Amino acid sequence: MAAKPTSNALIWLLLSAIVIVLDQWSKAWVLASLPEYTAIPVIDGFWNWYRTYNTGAAFSFLADAGGWQLWFFTVLAVGISGLLGYWLSRTRRGDWRQALPYALVIGGALGNVIDRQIHGHVIDFIQWHWRDHYWPAFNIADCAVVGGAIGIALFGLFDGKKKAA
Repeated sequence: MAAKPTSNALIWLLLSAIVIVLDQWSKAWVLASLPEYTAIPVIDGFWNWYRTYNTGAAFSFLADAGGWQLWFFTVLAVGISGLLGYWLSRTRRGDWRQALPYALVIGGALGNVIDRQIHGHVIDFIQWHWRDHYWPAFNIADCAVVGGAIGIALFGLFDGKKKAA
């Protein structure tokens, strides 16, 4: 009797879809409700809603590059998402330590790709600060990418030590 094949983790792409929906919904709310470049305190002295735009990548990297960066970051995000999707197809469904971070990065990367293709820039609106020290504004897609990347690094580090033992 042949062994039953193990199910892959592609079902985790549903999480990617949820991230994309939440990200795009939040950005539609921002475009309809928040004035541009005006801080609206959520928690005074710590957190503002602040509608701004980013034509570059993290921390506005390459924001003033002349336009080619839109396609560069789109191709990069789609390529990385494709690679992570392939890795999901090779991951066991129950291996959440691997599947969860991949799904978060895919959802966040594609959420920002949608912005780049529709608007020509990414819509950012969450601003943290402490007194006069401001962190660059970000969005839900950015949170998913950063959370996923941290998960990939941490779980890879811990699983690597476990496998080496």
